[in-house]
Amino acid sequence: MTSSPPRPGRDSRVARLPPRERILDAAEELFLSEGVRAVGVQAIAERADTTKAALYRHFATKDALIEEWLRIVAAGYRSAFDRVEAEHPDDGRAQVLGVARFVAEGLPDIARRGCPFVNSFAGLPGPDHPARRLIETHKADQRRRLTAMCERAGAHAPDDASAEITFLLEGAQISAQNASVDRAGDRLMAAVGAVLDRATAARAGTAP
Repeated sequence: MTSSPPRPGRDSRVARLPPRERILDAAEELFLSEGVRAVGVQAIAERADTTKAALYRHFATKDALIEEWLRIVAAGYRSAFDRVEAEHPDDGRAQVLGVARFVAEGLPDIARRGCPFVNSFAGLPGPDHPARRLIETHKADQRRRLTAMCERAGAHAPDDASAEITFLLEGAQISAQNASVDRAGDRLMAAVGAVLDRATAARAGTAP
């Protein structure tokens, strides 16, 4: 199976990276284009312009490399949550909308390359695989933080509101990946706002 073409400027950009980062960059390129199951260590080493022996000095197994890559992806989402909470302290509505905007702004990249979590999950063997557990823990933490934001926003049933918003965030990424919905980012923002309006109106006793 051939890999997808490298991103513009990748060769010059990656050449300046330390070996470990080159390996992670190569793994990301190949995992997203071909799937974690299909990609072999030799292909990753070649894309990183290194050797299998050098790769194994940094990552004991392919599974360890997958897990580390997904840990970095999850950290990016966690940083986005941290940022909107810092920018809008005690304003739960603004925090939720900030998270939705972060996802909406990332949809064009999802459309081109796919969601790392969705692309990886089906290719991970067994429920006890460390990377699968990492994804599950990440998603649970994200849901917990969304629920707290909905509660700060004044939602009558914050857990229900965060469940709806999670459906929207996840669904928008899948829709962007398979190109089934146009203007996915705009529609996502409008739908999340509507969930918050309904949830907070119910608490105020003004829901229909």
